Amino acid sequence: MTNAHDVGARPGRALLLLPVQAVLIAALGLLVTGPLAHHWPLSAEDDVNRALADRRAPSATSLTDWLSLVADTQTVIGLTLLCVLGLLLVPRAPRWWEAGFLAVAVAAQSAVFLLVTLVVNRDRPDVPHLDGAPPTSSFPSGHVGASAALYGGLAVLAARHLRGAWRNLVVGLLLLVPLAVAFSRLYRGMHHPSDVVAGLLNGACTLLVVGAALLPNARKGEAEPEPAAHGARRAVVVRHPHACDDGTAARVRAVLRGHGYAEQWWTDTTPEDPSGGLTPYLTGTGADADAAGPAGPVDPVRPVEPLEPVAPLGPVDLVVVCGGDGTVRACADLVAGTGTPLAIVPCGTGNLLARNLGLPVEPVAALREALSGRAVGLDVGRIRGDGLAPTRFAVMAGAGFDAAMVRDASPRLKERLGWAAYVLSAARHLRDPRMRLSIRLDGGAPLERRARMVVIGNVGALQGGLPLLPEARPDSGRLEVVLLDPRGVTGWLAAAGYLASRAPVRSRASGTRERTAAHGALEYFGAARVDLSFARPQPRELDGDVLPAGTRLTAEVEPGALRVCLPAPTRIGAQDRTGREVEEHGHRDARTAAR
Repeated sequence: MTNAHDVGARPGRALLLLPVQAVLIAALGLLVTGPLAHHWPLSAEDDVNRALADRRAPSATSLTDWLSLVADTQTVIGLTLLCVLGLLLVPRAPRWWEAGFLAVAVAAQSAVFLLVTLVVNRDRPDVPHLDGAPPTSSFPSGHVGASAALYGGLAVLAARHLRGAWRNLVVGLLLLVPLAVAFSRLYRGMHHPSDVVAGLLNGACTLLVVGAALLPNARKGEAEPEPAAHGARRAVVVRHPHACDDGTAARVRAVLRGHGYAEQWWTDTTPEDPSGGLTPYLTGTGADADAAGPAGPVDPVRPVEPLEPVAPLGPVDLVVVCGGDGTVRACADLVAGTGTPLAIVPCGTGNLLARNLGLPVEPVAALREALSGRAVGLDVGRIRGDGLAPTRFAVMAGAGFDAAMVRDASPRLKERLGWAAYVLSAARHLRDPRMRLSIRLDGGAPLERRARMVVIGNVGALQGGLPLLPEARPDSGRLEVVLLDPRGVTGWLAAAGYLASRAPVRSRASGTRERTAAHGALEYFGAARVDLSFARPQPRELDGDVLPAGTRLTAEVEPGALRVCLPAPTRIGAQDRTGREVEEHGHRDARTAAR
């Protein structure tokens, strides 16, 4: 998405949110112990504690004793110190900002916990306690908050550096620890359910705040490899000025030079031109070579405005996009069909295309791996509608709930919290009315439906790997469609549970590739062309950019139209980044080249 963290604008200011966090959690504690104490579900908390106490068993007691030790104050402090020392001593270059992130997150969580316990005074559950009770309020759970900060922080760092199956395994296990600790505190009679929920909330919010303040700086100061011996090649770099900070831009230039791109032309995006004036560079009339050539006057931080074609630039060998999904989409719209390879440097809020292609989330690492691989032909979607000029997309287009969520997300929260800001916006639209729509697949008969949202996808995964469109692949030659129509709380829970489980889709009508899941809350289709019409104008979005509301959308796939640089398959196992077998992908490359 186009709006992203502005990591160059005093990111440490995000730490000022910690006192606000303490006030909000303290206010929640006063509500839990006061006006809401006798209302469900808080009125049923004692029953939960008594039920767990009545069902204690020696094996479970031993397990929870170990879990309590894992989240004990001394253990958390000791493990934090060891991890901080490891980050500073083990790598070739000390990871100062990541070490600071982990240490500050654990310390800040503890500070918020202590401040809240001074305001909220809550007795522990009236059941036998299996641990000694410290003289602090039961609200919030300190063990749970500390484990969320420590093990959740380690999960964040693991997600930044690990890849493939190891990344999913390690991150998943680390995130399970706070949940297991939360259960152990209930089982051992030390906290009410709302206490452990508040502890998880305290730890998670602390990670968000401290991560927004410190982690963007971890990108700076990492050494780049020495330039490799390549022939001089030409690259144009399209840079979103707020998403790609000065330090990242300098490192991107160093990586490009190391891969033989001695001639670089840099151009910044603007709200009026999200592609940064890319067209002249693709047509060979971009800039005066004497004014912006390889001799060194190009500043990687300052854009080079396209000049009159006094000396044609000639065809470039590579287009590099430093930005989010919106910037990538705008550039892909122009690059598709030209045969020029595109390299993605994910600097935005969502970076869904980069994530679906398996690129590292760290911008410069993504570029380095992509340039070490090869250019692969991927599909794009071409979309048009009432009030919309025909354009291409690489990720997803949608209408209804998801478009309203994107439209109403706070720009300030997106700068500070990243994609989590969309979660807050989504909560405001959970009760929006359903829309009436008609869907036509590959020119077939129209299907009348009601839904809260419709998404057309070239790729399928959302943040965190959530498979909204599990069959979508960017080299399948078709688009996937999902209608979301949950009915009430149970419908939303069924849809969320289905997506989280990554369960296989059950075929209902193979002729139209129509499939339902989650008790009808999700309905899937697949086609090369999708025509949508709505009974009333609906909010619409394209790769995270808001479009004017309208009543029609038509999307068609353009197979293999965009060449994207992806890591070499040999570096990522038996499958490439889109999930296809390497041998099949190689054949597709050959077909694309033949065209």
